[in-house]
Amino acid sequence: MTNETTKQQTPWKRANTDWMRDARWGVMVHFLSDPPSFQHPADVTADEWNKRVEGFDLPRFVRQIQDVGAGYLIFTLGQSSGFFCSPNATYDGIVGENPSRLSRRDLMGELAEALAPTGIRLIAYLPAHAPGFHPRAVEALRCTPPWDASLWHGSYVSAQPADERLSDFQRNWESVIREWSLRWGRNVHGWWIDGCYYPDQMYRHTGTPNFRSFADALKTGNPESVVAFNPGVLVPIISHTEFEDYTAGEANVLVTPNKFHGFQRFIDGAQFHVLSFLGDFWCVGEPRYPDHLVVEYTRYINGFDGAVTWDVPILPDGRIPDVFSRQLSVIGRSCSPAK
Repeated sequence: MTNETTKQQTPWKRANTDWMRDARWGVMVHFLSDPPSFQHPADVTADEWNKRVEGFDLPRFVRQIQDVGAGYLIFTLGQSSGFFCSPNATYDGIVGENPSRLSRRDLMGELAEALAPTGIRLIAYLPAHAPGFHPRAVEALRCTPPWDASLWHGSYVSAQPADERLSDFQRNWESVIREWSLRWGRNVHGWWIDGCYYPDQMYRHTGTPNFRSFADALKTGNPESVVAFNPGVLVPIISHTEFEDYTAGEANVLVTPNKFHGFQRFIDGAQFHVLSFLGDFWCVGEPRYPDHLVVEYTRYINGFDGAVTWDVPILPDGRIPDVFSRQLSVIGRSCSPAK
């Protein structure tokens, strides 16, 4: 019996999420080369991306997160364009692009170290799939399913589709994740994995790769880190799998319970968590809710021992616009636990 088989047969234990419950609320920002969920390739070069990452004012950003009173932060590694804010030799070895779209500066690693003394916990955002608008990466990573994957990369069709489960891709992606997870270790406290839209094809299997091997890869550097696999905008909020520790909770509106689906601390065993945006959409616009509404909604979810994450825009130099920093501060004064 192989070590991998033994691991898969060992009972799974979810991570302790008391800290997320106790934090009550956190902040998410999309620091990307292009707007979130952009539907065509980014008009950015590797040099321009490196300059943007190197120009990120980390001390000021950390002070802003501290000042608003957030208990944790979700920060993007990258998304559909293939531009990531941290180097990764495993990724570059597979994709083989020169210059790389991965930044020279390890912004995520620096952020993790900077937040560690503050008590604010860092959660890394990463898609579950290859960057859909970077064809070279899609092909090299073998993220080319024989079934319709339009939710990932539009009308892109490969001349060499992979197997039904995307086994090679999943193993490639897990190896990329392991490098990051090992590097950051216990300074990264969780992962929010986007785009898990095809669980039956890819992850709901007894043999690897599957949800469990994916979670294992994410937890390589910190076995106590919390993981969420996002199924998309679903009402009610669900737990996607027993191998996640908290609900991804993506919501475009302020979700409430009904007689069929109530709210409680654990949703099918996963910590109850809601994620929505304060602007007009993810990372853009002006505040769409009055202060009293976001405060009362945060308190409402906290009343079920749940946590709320609020997404806000971020400028290229790493500054949260004043109008959102002010609203986050109102939430903090009203909802953050007493120090």
